[in-house]
Parts: sequence; structure tokens; C-alpha cells
Amino acid sequence: MTAAVRDRDPGLQPERTRLAWRRTTLTATVVALLAGRQALHSGPSPAALVAVALSGLAWLGFLAVAHLRVRRMGVARPEPLAARGALAAALCTVALAVFAAAMLF
Repeated sequence: MTAAVRDRDPGLQPERTRLAWRRTTLTATVVALLAGRQALHSGPSPAALVAVALSGLAWLGFLAVAHLRVRRMGVARPEPLAARGALAAALCTVALAVFAAAMLF
């Protein structure tokens, strides 16, 4: 066994993945807040309130998936992300992008 394999810390990869999920959650939070600010900038119209509510729901969905993933990454050899979780995270991300883009027009 080589020294590099013997000295490898199996906890580093899950830690990097946890940090990546936290950075991504922070980014989604900023996007949702900026989208809400943009929607309410010219006054709270019914369409703006619906857009803000939908953005909030998409953000909460992403936050739930990310929180579960971060909690499950607390072991040295975590299970892979389930397809359902990956799909939910992707759909929430796309929804946030669509709602943010819709608020610009």
C-alpha cells in the first residue's frame, strides 16, 4: 500500500460535499431574496406576490433537499444521493431560475 493511499482521510470528500451543498443553499437564498426584491420593487401587485410566493416555495423545497443531504453526509462513507433527491434539487433550481427570469419581464 502506498503512503498516499494509507494517509488518505475518508472524511474529506464528504466534508467538501457538505460545504458545496451549503454554498449552493446560500446561493439559492440570495437568488430568492433578489427575485423577491425585484418583484416588489415597483409595488406589491398580485402577480408579484404570486411570483414571490412561488420563489419562496421553490427555495424551501431546495432547502429541504439540501438539509437532508448535509445531514446524511455526516458519516465517513455516506450513501449516494437518491435520484428522487437529485430530481427535486434540480427542479427547485430550475423553478427559481424561471421565476426570477419571469419577474424581470
